[in-house]
Amino acid sequence: MTDVRIRPMTVEDAPAAERVTAIGFHELDTRMFRRSWPDPQLRPAERSAGWVARARHLATTDPGGCWVAERDDQMLGVVISFVREKMWLLGSYAVVPEAQGLGLGKALLAPALEHGRGCLRGMLNASSDPKALRRYHAAGFRLHPQMFVRGTPDRSQIPVVEKVREGTENDIDLMDSVDRRTRGAAHGADHRLLMQQFRLVVSESSSAQGYAYLDDGVALLAATDRRTASRLMWEAIASSDDVMVGHITPENGWAVDVGLAARLELHQEGYLALRNMRPPTPYLAHGALM
Repeated sequence: MTDVRIRPMTVEDAPAAERVTAIGFHELDTRMFRRSWPDPQLRPAERSAGWVARARHLATTDPGGCWVAERDDQMLGVVISFVREKMWLLGSYAVVPEAQGLGLGKALLAPALEHGRGCLRGMLNASSDPKALRRYHAAGFRLHPQMFVRGTPDRSQIPVVEKVREGTENDIDLMDSVDRRTRGAAHGADHRLLMQQFRLVVSESSSAQGYAYLDDGVALLAATDRRTASRLMWEAIASSDDVMVGHITPENGWAVDVGLAARLELHQEGYLALRNMRPPTPYLAHGALM
C-alpha cells in the first residue's frame, strides 16, 4: 500500500467518490445477494445526483471527517464522516473491489474516527459485510439488527391520516428538538439539504411532535411518541404506490406493526451500529445522514 495516498476529500472529489461507492456497494450487494430478492443494480443516475449533493454538503461542513484513497490519480476508496452536537456519524465508506484486501479500509477509517474524537456518542448504518462488521465492533460499536418493509400497500387498510401537514424551513427548530429527544443530537444544517431532496411532513399537537422525510416510503422519521410516528408512517404509505421503509430496529416495533397492517413484506438486513447510546425511538434513520 506504499503507493497509495490517503488525503482529505474535497468538494470537487464528490462525483468520483460517488462512483467508488456505487461500484463498491454494487459488488457487496452482488456478493451478499439473496435468491429471492431482485438482482442488484448499480446506483441509478437520479440517486447519484442526490449522493453527490450530500457528499459536497458534508465535505463542506466536516472537511476533517472526509477522506479518499488514491493511486496514480485514481480514486480507490472513500470515507465520509461528520459530527453533530457531540455525535459522530459515518455517512459513507467504500473501497473498490480490486483494491480490497490492501488495508485501505482500515487506513481510511482511522482519520474519520479521529475526526470524532471527544464525541460522546456514535452512530452508523452498516451492511451485513462480515469484514466491515468486525471493524466497527473493534471500534467500540454495538451492532443492532435492522429490518425493512416493502411492497405495494393494500389501500383498503390505510386509515384516514389526520394531524399531518407539509413542513417548511420554519420547522427546523421543532425538528432539531425532536432529534435531540430521540437520537441525542440535532441534524442542524442537514435539514436544509434533506428538504431539497425529499418531501417534508410534520405532525404536532399540545403533547407530541414529529416529522418525516418521504421518498416512496420513509427516508427519515423522528417523533416524540409512537402514535405520532405511526401517523407519519401511514402518511408515507398513503403517498406511495411502491413502498420501502428501512432501518427499523426491534425497538421500533411500531413501524413493523404499521408495515404489516398495510400488507407490506417484512425482511431483515444490515445493522445499526451504536457507541455509547441506545437505539433511538421512535426513529427511523436516514441511510447516510442518519
